[in-house]
Amino acid sequence: MKAIAIDLGGTNIKTAVVDKELGIIEQSSTPTHADLGKDHLLDRIGGTILELTKKEGVIGIGMGLPGMINNEQTTVTHAPNLAGWENINAADEISSRTGLPCRIENDANVAALGSLHFGIGQKYDSFIMITLGTGVGGGIIFNKKLFKGTRGMAAELGHVIIDYHGPLSNSVTRGTIEAYLGQRFLSRFASDMIIQNPDNDLYRKFNRDFDKLEPVDLTQEANLGNELAIEILEKTGQRLGYAIINYTHMMDIRKYVLSGGVSKAGKWLFDPAREIVKKHMMAPFQDGFELVYEDLGNDSSLLGAAGLAFNSFS
Repeated sequence: MKAIAIDLGGTNIKTAVVDKELGIIEQSSTPTHADLGKDHLLDRIGGTILELTKKEGVIGIGMGLPGMINNEQTTVTHAPNLAGWENINAADEISSRTGLPCRIENDANVAALGSLHFGIGQKYDSFIMITLGTGVGGGIIFNKKLFKGTRGMAAELGHVIIDYHGPLSNSVTRGTIEAYLGQRFLSRFASDMIIQNPDNDLYRKFNRDFDKLEPVDLTQEANLGNELAIEILEKTGQRLGYAIINYTHMMDIRKYVLSGGVSKAGKWLFDPAREIVKKHMMAPFQDGFELVYEDLGNDSSLLGAAGLAFNSFS
């Protein structure tokens, strides 16, 4: 059994043929050119898919993209970086161009489906995926199925508030988890701390241009024993821990799968989060708690989009 997987971003359209047992067997990437308009982009997606549908046994199409997706997994509203993609039934548009059934889903939810079908999430019936990239996203898997809430928009985990006096991010209020764990916001927080420590190696490396500072630089310095880098990641991990406590107390789900560039900090982020959970989560919720890293890498979105198709059409 095979599916066509689409990972639609503001820069590139990634496409793959995915076998349910073997994983990705063919893939390609082409520029999005979203500035040329909705119809042009839909035609590009359709044309790319038609090149791949020569494979036998393709049952349908799954596509991950930014934005809010309805419960029927057909319509997207407010898709960032995609001109004209507001309240568009993208599934029908793509089906009409390809002759194949299609379902769409938010990119963070797709990451959760990728873990469920092909990654570490296979061993869990229920888990919460937290994606730590430019921003913070999430997906909730409950009893092996994606939990979407009443209108399809559940799991905006990055917008959960942990300090309403805290820093700003893309949220409408201060102090959300994204303001601490989103890549560019973490770099901003780190820069503020580094400026206060001009004798530190991080200051000497980046004081001329803090815009070049990325979370991977903090991880590399922490691995070398840089105490300031360790402190920055520790504070970040503690905030992650408080967010996880909120999610657990609300959903009664005890397994957490982290992905994305920031999560590559590994123990420097995970251990402080686990300590906060151990200290402050209500005791009955601690039984069975796990926090793990998803290492599917750059293929996770395509694998998750294929998982969406397998769920919908097999």
